[in-house]
Amino acid sequence: MNISTILSARIKKYWHIFGPGLITGASDDDPSGIATYSQAGAGFGFATLWTAIITFPLMAAVQEMCARIGMVTQEGLTGTLKKKYPKSILYLMAVVSFPAITLNIGADIQGMGAVTNLLIPQIPTFAFSIIITVLIIFFIIKFPYTKLAAILKWLCLSLLLYVVVPFLVHADWINVMKGTFIPTIHFNKGFLEILVAILGTTISPYLFFWQATMEAEDISHSHKKIIINKRILDNMKMDIDFGMLFSNLVMFFIILTTGAVLYKAGIRQIDTVGQAAKALEPLTGKLTYLLFAVGVIGTGFLAIPVLAGSLSYILAETFNWKEGLDKKFHEAKGFYITLIVSLIVGLSLDFLGISPIQALIYTAVLYGLTAPVMIAIIIHICNNKKVMGKFTNKRWSNVLGGLALILMSVAAFALIYFLFK
Repeated sequence: MNISTILSARIKKYWHIFGPGLITGASDDDPSGIATYSQAGAGFGFATLWTAIITFPLMAAVQEMCARIGMVTQEGLTGTLKKKYPKSILYLMAVVSFPAITLNIGADIQGMGAVTNLLIPQIPTFAFSIIITVLIIFFIIKFPYTKLAAILKWLCLSLLLYVVVPFLVHADWINVMKGTFIPTIHFNKGFLEILVAILGTTISPYLFFWQATMEAEDISHSHKKIIINKRILDNMKMDIDFGMLFSNLVMFFIILTTGAVLYKAGIRQIDTVGQAAKALEPLTGKLTYLLFAVGVIGTGFLAIPVLAGSLSYILAETFNWKEGLDKKFHEAKGFYITLIVSLIVGLSLDFLGISPIQALIYTAVLYGLTAPVMIAIIIHICNNKKVMGKFTNKRWSNVLGGLALILMSVAAFALIYFLFK
Protein backbone atom coordinates (compact mmCIF):
# COMPACT_ATOMS: atom_id res chain seq x y z
CA MET A 1 0.00 0.00 0.00
CA ASN A 2 1.58 3.32 -1.07
CA ILE A 3 1.75 6.53 0.96
CA SER A 4 -1.01 8.31 -1.00
CA THR A 5 -3.43 5.43 -0.38
CA ILE A 6 -2.64 5.43 3.35
CA LEU A 7 -3.01 9.20 3.51
CA SER A 8 -6.32 9.06 1.63
CA ALA A 9 -7.62 6.39 4.03
CA ARG A 10 -6.58 8.51 7.02
CA ILE A 11 -8.31 11.61 5.64
CA LYS A 12 -11.52 9.65 4.99
CA LYS A 13 -11.39 8.21 8.49
CA TYR A 14 -11.07 11.60 10.18
CA TRP A 15 -13.57 13.25 7.82
CA HIS A 16 -16.07 10.61 8.94
CA ILE A 17 -15.30 11.32 12.62
CA PHE A 18 -15.63 15.08 12.16
CA GLY A 19 -19.24 16.21 12.31
CA PRO A 20 -21.18 18.33 14.85
CA GLY A 21 -17.99 19.71 16.45
CA LEU A 22 -16.53 20.84 13.13
CA ILE A 23 -19.83 22.39 12.00
CA THR A 24 -20.33 24.15 15.34
CA GLY A 25 -16.80 25.55 15.34
CA ALA A 26 -16.97 26.71 11.73
CA SER A 27 -20.41 28.30 12.18
CA ASP A 28 -18.95 30.39 15.02
CA ASP A 29 -17.01 32.30 12.34
CA ASP A 30 -20.19 33.71 10.79
CA PRO A 31 -20.31 37.06 8.92
CA SER A 32 -21.05 38.95 12.14
CA GLY A 33 -18.08 37.22 13.79
CA ILE A 34 -15.89 38.11 10.82
CA ALA A 35 -16.98 41.77 11.24
CA THR A 36 -15.96 41.64 14.92
CA TYR A 37 -12.55 40.12 14.13
CA SER A 38 -12.04 42.63 11.31
CA GLN A 39 -12.72 45.52 13.69
CA ALA A 40 -10.29 44.01 16.21
CA GLY A 41 -7.54 43.93 13.57
CA ALA A 42 -8.37 47.31 12.03
CA GLY A 43 -8.72 49.05 15.38
CA PHE A 44 -5.81 47.54 17.29
CA GLY A 45 -3.50 45.77 14.85
CA PHE A 46 -2.07 42.55 16.27
CA ALA A 47 -2.87 43.43 19.91
CA THR A 48 -5.79 40.98 20.21
CA LEU A 49 -4.21 37.96 18.47
CA TRP A 50 -3.55 36.32 21.87
CA THR A 51 -7.32 35.96 22.45
CA ALA A 52 -7.39 33.15 19.85
CA ILE A 53 -5.11 31.06 22.09
CA ILE A 54 -6.87 31.93 25.36
CA THR A 55 -10.40 31.21 24.14
CA PHE A 56 -9.61 27.89 22.40
CA PRO A 57 -9.37 25.58 25.47
CA LEU A 58 -12.34 27.32 27.11
CA MET A 59 -14.55 26.94 24.02
CA ALA A 60 -13.48 23.32 23.59
CA ALA A 61 -14.21 22.49 27.24
CA VAL A 62 -17.71 24.01 27.23
CA GLN A 63 -18.66 22.51 23.87
CA GLU A 64 -17.35 19.08 24.94
CA MET A 65 -19.60 19.22 28.01
CA CYS A 66 -22.58 20.14 25.84
CA ALA A 67 -21.78 17.29 23.43
CA ARG A 68 -21.46 14.82 26.28
CA ILE A 69 -24.85 15.90 27.66
CA GLY A 70 -26.40 15.29 24.23
CA MET A 71 -24.76 11.88 23.84
CA VAL A 72 -25.56 10.60 27.34
CA THR A 73 -29.13 11.93 27.62
CA GLN A 74 -29.84 11.53 23.88
CA GLU A 75 -31.76 14.79 23.90
CA GLY A 76 -30.94 18.45 23.53
CA LEU A 77 -29.86 20.82 26.27
CA THR A 78 -33.37 22.27 26.44
CA GLY A 79 -34.88 18.84 27.12
CA THR A 80 -32.43 18.25 29.98
CA LEU A 81 -33.13 21.70 31.43
CA LYS A 82 -36.85 21.04 31.24
CA LYS A 83 -36.61 17.81 33.22
CA LYS A 84 -34.03 18.74 35.84
CA TYR A 85 -34.32 22.50 36.44
CA PRO A 86 -37.01 25.10 37.27
CA LYS A 87 -39.12 26.02 34.26
CA SER A 88 -38.43 29.70 34.90
CA ILE A 89 -34.81 29.15 33.76
CA LEU A 90 -35.98 27.35 30.64
CA TYR A 91 -38.48 30.08 29.73
CA LEU A 92 -35.88 32.78 30.37
CA MET A 93 -33.49 31.06 27.94
CA ALA A 94 -36.25 30.77 25.32
CA VAL A 95 -37.34 34.42 25.72
CA VAL A 96 -33.77 35.72 25.47
CA SER A 97 -32.73 33.34 22.67
CA PHE A 98 -35.33 34.44 20.12
CA PRO A 99 -34.32 38.14 19.89
CA ALA A 100 -30.60 37.38 20.27
CA ILE A 101 -30.52 34.74 17.54
CA THR A 102 -32.80 36.62 15.13
CA LEU A 103 -30.65 39.74 15.49
CA ASN A 104 -27.59 37.60 14.76
CA ILE A 105 -29.33 36.09 11.73
CA GLY A 106 -30.27 39.58 10.53
CA ALA A 107 -26.69 40.83 10.84
CA ASP A 108 -25.44 37.79 8.90
CA ILE A 109 -28.01 38.15 6.10
CA GLN A 110 -27.19 41.85 5.73
CA GLY A 111 -23.48 41.09 5.67
CA MET A 112 -23.89 38.43 2.98
CA GLY A 113 -26.14 40.70 0.92
CA ALA A 114 -23.66 43.59 1.13
CA VAL A 115 -20.68 41.46 0.14
CA THR A 116 -22.56 39.84 -2.76
CA ASN A 117 -23.55 43.31 -3.94
CA LEU A 118 -19.87 44.28 -3.98
CA LEU A 119 -19.19 41.33 -6.30
CA ILE A 120 -22.24 42.03 -8.51
CA PRO A 121 -23.07 45.75 -8.01
CA GLN A 122 -25.78 45.72 -10.70
CA ILE A 123 -28.15 43.99 -8.24
CA PRO A 124 -29.07 45.91 -5.04
CA THR A 125 -28.13 44.59 -1.59
CA PHE A 126 -31.72 44.07 -0.42
CA ALA A 127 -32.42 41.84 -3.43
CA PHE A 128 -29.46 39.62 -2.57
CA SER A 129 -30.60 39.50 1.07
CA ILE A 130 -34.04 38.25 -0.04
CA ILE A 131 -32.56 35.69 -2.45
CA ILE A 132 -30.18 34.38 0.25
CA THR A 133 -33.02 34.04 2.77
CA VAL A 134 -35.22 32.15 0.31
CA LEU A 135 -32.38 29.80 -0.66
CA ILE A 136 -31.59 28.96 2.97
CA ILE A 137 -35.26 28.25 3.77
CA PHE A 138 -35.51 26.05 0.68
CA PHE A 139 -32.41 23.98 1.49
CA ILE A 140 -33.33 23.49 5.15
CA ILE A 141 -36.85 22.30 4.33
CA LYS A 142 -35.87 20.33 1.22
CA PHE A 143 -32.96 18.26 2.55
CA PRO A 144 -33.10 15.74 5.43
CA TYR A 145 -30.68 16.05 8.35
CA THR A 146 -28.03 13.67 6.98
CA LYS A 147 -27.84 15.50 3.63
CA LEU A 148 -27.93 18.94 5.28
CA ALA A 149 -25.17 17.93 7.73
CA ALA A 150 -23.01 16.76 4.80
CA ILE A 151 -23.58 20.07 2.96
CA LEU A 152 -22.70 22.08 6.09
CA LYS A 153 -19.56 20.00 6.58
CA TRP A 154 -18.32 20.79 3.07
CA LEU A 155 -19.17 24.49 3.54
CA CYS A 156 -16.68 24.50 6.42
CA LEU A 157 -13.95 24.36 3.78
CA SER A 158 -14.86 27.92 2.71
CA LEU A 159 -13.17 29.10 5.90
CA LEU A 160 -9.82 27.86 4.57
CA LEU A 161 -9.84 30.98 2.39
CA TYR A 162 -9.04 33.04 5.46
CA VAL A 163 -6.00 30.89 6.19
CA VAL A 164 -4.67 31.65 2.71
CA VAL A 165 -5.31 35.42 2.67
CA PRO A 166 -2.60 36.52 5.19
CA PHE A 167 0.11 34.97 3.02
CA LEU A 168 -0.96 37.22 0.16
CA VAL A 169 -0.20 40.35 2.17
CA HIS A 170 3.00 41.60 3.77
CA ALA A 171 2.80 41.04 7.53
CA ASP A 172 5.44 41.85 10.12
CA TRP A 173 5.80 38.31 11.49
CA ILE A 174 7.90 39.34 14.49
CA ASN A 175 5.10 41.64 15.68
CA VAL A 176 2.60 38.87 14.86
CA MET A 177 4.47 36.54 17.23
CA LYS A 178 4.53 39.22 19.94
CA GLY A 179 0.79 39.85 19.58
CA THR A 180 0.14 36.10 19.72
CA PHE A 181 2.20 35.08 22.73
CA ILE A 182 2.42 38.28 24.81
CA PRO A 183 -1.08 39.32 25.95
CA THR A 184 -1.76 43.02 25.58
CA ILE A 185 -4.55 44.84 27.41
CA HIS A 186 -5.24 48.55 27.03
CA PHE A 187 -7.47 49.81 29.84
CA ASN A 188 -9.64 52.02 27.70
CA LYS A 189 -13.26 51.68 26.62
CA GLY A 190 -12.56 50.85 22.97
CA PHE A 191 -10.12 48.02 23.66
CA LEU A 192 -12.16 46.48 26.49
CA GLU A 193 -15.29 46.62 24.32
CA ILE A 194 -13.60 44.68 21.53
CA LEU A 195 -12.41 42.05 24.05
CA VAL A 196 -16.00 41.65 25.30
CA ALA A 197 -17.21 41.44 21.69
CA ILE A 198 -14.65 38.71 20.86
CA LEU A 199 -15.72 36.68 23.91
CA GLY A 200 -19.41 37.10 23.07
CA THR A 201 -18.75 36.03 19.50
CA THR A 202 -16.66 32.96 20.31
CA ILE A 203 -18.52 31.59 23.37
CA SER A 204 -22.16 32.01 22.34
CA PRO A 205 -25.12 30.28 24.06
CA TYR A 206 -26.77 29.21 20.79
CA LEU A 207 -23.73 26.99 20.11
CA PHE A 208 -24.31 25.18 23.41
CA PHE A 209 -27.84 24.20 22.39
CA TRP A 210 -26.85 23.25 18.83
CA GLN A 211 -23.92 21.06 19.94
CA ALA A 212 -25.98 19.00 22.42
CA THR A 213 -28.87 18.57 19.98
CA MET A 214 -26.67 17.55 17.05
CA GLU A 215 -24.86 14.91 19.10
CA ALA A 216 -28.24 13.49 20.14
CA GLU A 217 -29.43 13.63 16.51
CA ASP A 218 -26.31 11.83 15.30
CA ILE A 219 -27.00 8.97 17.70
CA SER A 220 -30.68 8.80 16.76
CA HIS A 221 -29.76 8.62 13.06
CA SER A 222 -27.24 5.83 13.55
CA HIS A 223 -28.21 2.54 11.90
CA LYS A 224 -26.97 0.57 14.90
CA LYS A 225 -27.35 0.91 18.65
CA ILE A 226 -24.57 3.09 20.04
CA ILE A 227 -23.25 2.38 23.52
CA ILE A 228 -21.34 5.34 24.94
CA ASN A 229 -17.78 4.26 25.71
CA LYS A 230 -14.27 5.72 25.83
CA ARG A 231 -13.71 5.37 22.07
CA ILE A 232 -16.98 7.16 21.26
CA LEU A 233 -16.16 9.94 23.71
CA ASP A 234 -12.58 10.24 22.40
CA ASN A 235 -13.88 10.61 18.82
CA MET A 236 -16.37 13.23 19.98
CA LYS A 237 -13.63 15.13 21.80
CA MET A 238 -11.40 14.99 18.71
CA ASP A 239 -14.26 16.40 16.63
CA ILE A 240 -14.86 19.20 19.19
CA ASP A 241 -11.17 20.06 19.57
CA PHE A 242 -10.63 20.19 15.81
CA GLY A 243 -13.76 22.29 15.26
CA MET A 244 -12.83 24.83 17.95
CA LEU A 245 -9.18 24.91 16.80
CA PHE A 246 -10.35 25.49 13.22
CA SER A 247 -12.67 28.28 14.42
CA ASN A 248 -9.94 30.04 16.38
CA LEU A 249 -7.40 29.59 13.60
CA VAL A 250 -9.73 31.42 11.22
CA MET A 251 -10.35 34.12 13.84
CA PHE A 252 -6.57 34.49 14.26
CA PHE A 253 -5.94 34.90 10.53
CA ILE A 254 -8.78 37.41 10.04
CA ILE A 255 -7.37 39.61 12.82
CA LEU A 256 -3.89 39.12 11.31
CA THR A 257 -5.04 40.11 7.80
CA THR A 258 -6.97 43.22 8.83
CA GLY A 259 -4.24 44.16 11.31
CA ALA A 260 -1.54 43.87 8.65
CA VAL A 261 -3.52 45.75 5.99
CA LEU A 262 -6.24 48.02 7.40
CA TYR A 263 -4.56 49.07 10.66
CA LYS A 264 -1.33 49.78 8.82
CA ALA A 265 -3.23 51.91 6.27
CA GLY A 266 -4.87 53.96 9.03
CA ILE A 267 -8.36 52.46 8.59
CA ARG A 268 -9.47 52.12 12.22
CA GLN A 269 -13.23 51.59 12.02
CA ILE A 270 -14.98 48.60 10.41
CA ASP A 271 -18.72 48.20 11.08
CA THR A 272 -19.60 45.49 8.56
CA VAL A 273 -17.93 42.68 6.63
CA GLY A 274 -18.80 44.60 3.47
CA GLN A 275 -16.66 47.51 4.64
CA ALA A 276 -13.83 45.13 5.49
CA ALA A 277 -13.91 43.50 2.06
CA LYS A 278 -14.17 46.84 0.25
CA ALA A 279 -11.30 48.34 2.26
CA LEU A 280 -9.03 45.42 1.40
CA GLU A 281 -9.44 45.68 -2.39
CA PRO A 282 -7.41 48.83 -3.14
CA LEU A 283 -4.75 47.87 -0.60
CA THR A 284 -4.16 44.21 -1.41
CA GLY A 285 -5.58 43.66 -4.88
CA LYS A 286 -8.53 41.84 -6.40
CA LEU A 287 -7.60 38.27 -5.38
CA THR A 288 -7.46 38.97 -1.61
CA TYR A 289 -10.71 40.92 -1.81
CA LEU A 290 -12.47 38.10 -3.72
CA LEU A 291 -11.25 35.43 -1.29
CA PHE A 292 -12.42 37.48 1.66
CA ALA A 293 -15.83 38.15 0.09
CA VAL A 294 -16.45 34.56 -1.02
CA GLY A 295 -15.50 33.38 2.47
CA VAL A 296 -18.18 35.63 3.97
CA ILE A 297 -20.85 34.15 1.68
CA GLY A 298 -19.77 30.57 2.42
CA THR A 299 -19.71 31.09 6.19
CA GLY A 300 -23.12 32.76 6.07
CA PHE A 301 -24.70 29.75 4.34
CA LEU A 302 -23.04 27.58 7.01
CA ALA A 303 -23.90 29.65 10.09
CA ILE A 304 -27.48 30.80 9.45
CA PRO A 305 -28.98 27.25 9.38
CA VAL A 306 -27.14 26.59 12.67
CA LEU A 307 -28.54 29.79 14.23
CA ALA A 308 -32.10 29.22 13.01
CA GLY A 309 -31.94 25.48 13.71
CA SER A 310 -30.76 25.98 17.31
CA LEU A 311 -33.65 28.38 17.95
CA SER A 312 -36.18 25.91 16.49
CA TYR A 313 -34.85 23.11 18.70
CA ILE A 314 -35.00 25.35 21.80
CA LEU A 315 -38.65 26.28 21.26
CA ALA A 316 -39.72 22.82 20.05
CA GLU A 317 -38.25 21.11 23.12
CA THR A 318 -39.67 23.82 25.40
CA PHE A 319 -43.24 23.45 24.13
CA ASN A 320 -43.17 19.72 23.25
CA TRP A 321 -43.49 20.25 19.48
CA LYS A 322 -42.37 17.58 17.06
CA GLU A 323 -38.86 18.44 15.99
CA GLY A 324 -35.99 17.44 13.77
CA LEU A 325 -34.29 18.44 10.54
CA ASP A 326 -34.96 14.90 9.32
CA LYS A 327 -38.73 15.43 9.41
CA LYS A 328 -40.88 16.75 6.58
CA PHE A 329 -42.54 20.14 6.99
CA HIS A 330 -46.00 18.65 7.69
CA GLU A 331 -44.50 16.37 10.36
CA ALA A 332 -42.97 19.23 12.41
CA LYS A 333 -44.83 22.40 11.47
CA GLY A 334 -44.03 24.33 14.68
CA PHE A 335 -40.35 23.51 14.36
CA TYR A 336 -40.11 24.69 10.73
CA ILE A 337 -42.40 27.70 11.19
CA THR A 338 -40.12 28.92 14.00
CA LEU A 339 -37.14 28.51 11.69
CA ILE A 340 -38.84 30.41 8.83
CA VAL A 341 -40.09 33.20 11.11
CA SER A 342 -36.61 33.72 12.59
CA LEU A 343 -35.16 34.09 9.08
CA ILE A 344 -37.90 36.47 7.93
CA VAL A 345 -37.62 38.59 11.09
CA GLY A 346 -33.83 38.65 10.63
CA LEU A 347 -34.28 39.72 7.00
CA SER A 348 -36.73 42.47 8.02
CA LEU A 349 -34.06 44.23 10.10
CA ASP A 350 -32.60 45.50 6.84
CA PHE A 351 -35.89 47.21 6.02
CA LEU A 352 -36.45 48.53 9.58
CA GLY A 353 -33.27 50.58 9.45
CA ILE A 354 -31.41 48.51 12.05
CA SER A 355 -27.78 48.39 10.95
CA PRO A 356 -25.70 45.23 11.26
CA ILE A 357 -23.50 46.86 13.91
CA GLN A 358 -26.58 47.80 15.98
CA ALA A 359 -27.84 44.23 15.67
CA LEU A 360 -24.43 42.93 16.79
CA ILE A 361 -24.40 45.23 19.84
CA TYR A 362 -27.88 44.09 20.90
CA THR A 363 -26.91 40.46 20.30
CA ALA A 364 -23.70 40.84 22.31
CA VAL A 365 -25.71 42.27 25.23
CA LEU A 366 -28.15 39.34 25.26
CA TYR A 367 -25.46 36.69 24.72
CA GLY A 368 -23.17 38.29 27.26
CA LEU A 369 -25.83 38.30 29.98
CA THR A 370 -27.04 34.73 29.38
CA ALA A 371 -23.73 32.94 28.67
CA PRO A 372 -22.48 32.89 32.31
CA VAL A 373 -25.83 31.49 33.50
CA MET A 374 -25.80 28.80 30.80
CA ILE A 375 -22.17 27.81 31.49
CA ALA A 376 -22.95 27.48 35.21
CA ILE A 377 -25.95 25.24 34.41
CA ILE A 378 -23.90 23.12 31.97
CA ILE A 379 -21.17 22.57 34.60
CA HIS A 380 -23.84 21.63 37.15
CA ILE A 381 -25.50 19.14 34.77
CA CYS A 382 -22.14 17.56 33.91
CA ASN A 383 -21.40 17.01 37.62
CA ASN A 384 -24.85 15.54 38.31
CA LYS A 385 -24.54 11.73 38.48
CA LYS A 386 -28.33 11.37 38.27
CA VAL A 387 -28.17 12.86 34.76
CA MET A 388 -24.71 11.85 33.53
CA GLY A 389 -24.16 8.57 35.37
CA LYS A 390 -20.49 7.56 35.09
CA PHE A 391 -19.82 10.26 32.47
CA THR A 392 -19.60 13.22 34.86
CA ASN A 393 -16.89 15.86 34.52
CA LYS A 394 -13.25 15.10 35.14
CA ARG A 395 -11.07 17.65 36.94
CA TRP A 396 -9.85 19.50 33.84
CA SER A 397 -13.37 19.90 32.49
CA ASN A 398 -14.37 21.63 35.72
CA VAL A 399 -11.22 23.77 35.79
CA LEU A 400 -11.60 24.99 32.19
CA GLY A 401 -15.36 25.31 32.51
CA GLY A 402 -14.87 27.34 35.69
CA LEU A 403 -12.39 29.63 33.93
CA ALA A 404 -14.87 30.12 31.07
CA LEU A 405 -17.56 30.98 33.64
CA ILE A 406 -15.32 33.54 35.37
CA LEU A 407 -14.20 35.09 32.08
CA MET A 408 -17.76 35.37 30.72
CA SER A 409 -19.02 36.76 34.04
CA VAL A 410 -16.33 39.46 33.98
CA ALA A 411 -17.28 40.18 30.35
CA ALA A 412 -20.96 40.47 31.35
CA PHE A 413 -20.14 42.96 34.12
CA ALA A 414 -17.91 44.91 31.70
CA LEU A 415 -20.74 44.95 29.18
CA ILE A 416 -23.17 46.37 31.76
CA TYR A 417 -20.57 48.93 32.79
CA PHE A 418 -20.14 50.12 29.18
CA LEU A 419 -23.92 50.34 28.71
CA PHE A 420 -24.52 52.57 31.72
CA LYS A 421 -21.30 54.55 31.74
